[in-house]
Amino acid sequence: MKDAPLTLKSHPNHRTTVSIAPQVTVGGDRLLIVGGPCTVEDAPQMAQVARQLAAAPVQAIRGGVHKPRTSPYAFQGLGSAGLEILADLRQQFQVPVISEVMAISQIAPMAAQVDVLQVGSRNMQNFDLLKALGETAKPVLLKRGLAATIEELVMAAEYIISHGNPNVILCERGIRSFDGYTRNVLDLGAVVALKQITHLPVIVDPSHAAGKRELVPDLARAAIAAGADGLIIECHPTPDQSVSDARQALSLEAMVDLVHSLRPIAIAVGRSMADPEVAPQPVAA
Repeated sequence: MKDAPLTLKSHPNHRTTVSIAPQVTVGGDRLLIVGGPCTVEDAPQMAQVARQLAAAPVQAIRGGVHKPRTSPYAFQGLGSAGLEILADLRQQFQVPVISEVMAISQIAPMAAQVDVLQVGSRNMQNFDLLKALGETAKPVLLKRGLAATIEELVMAAEYIISHGNPNVILCERGIRSFDGYTRNVLDLGAVVALKQITHLPVIVDPSHAAGKRELVPDLARAAIAAGADGLIIECHPTPDQSVSDARQALSLEAMVDLVHSLRPIAIAVGRSMADPEVAPQPVAA
């Protein structure tokens, strides 16, 4: 039993920087911007995403291959075929990728092909999964549960860290409320609190919080103003045709515009952003 949680700050200025790829980190002065579709659908889709978002620049690509869906009849992801698409994308564009892991059996194959393993909201308190992720060295993006308290999120991170993996990134993605206008309620107060009580990087997912694409840009800008270390945002070449979460996905053009709009806010709060000139570009075969 540890004397104190490993997630808590030992000093007011204590901050952990997590490296997810060469030249790409989160938790320091530079913001991390992640974009991509909810679900990997095919290779051309993902290549278009990487190609257009590089100009923003977006430093990492998200895409689900294992999808926890409310209905068992909804699309569950491409599985291993989707993982192969992500692996090819990662090699071709030299860009880190992030994808969700749902089961212990998925950790090893996914850790070999992606740069960050995401724990989704529904699995935030899947303690056996968290322990197993603690035995890897791969960075873990831990999303807040849809009805989880701040303390429960911190303790979920503690499971991973106490089992040997210090590379944890917290993610506020909205919590369930009585108001159905938005999909969830984005808790920016939690972002501020987490930055005060923990040394871990904290990013925000405004897509799942809002559930409506027209709300995402303003929420994203507010998150950076509130002190978030980065954003993870859903975007798609043809948003209305996305096989999942179509209503909240931005177009790729809107995503690029959003990232450009963040720069003055980042500067105002003492943060920096990656330069488009050094954004990942396709590597010739």
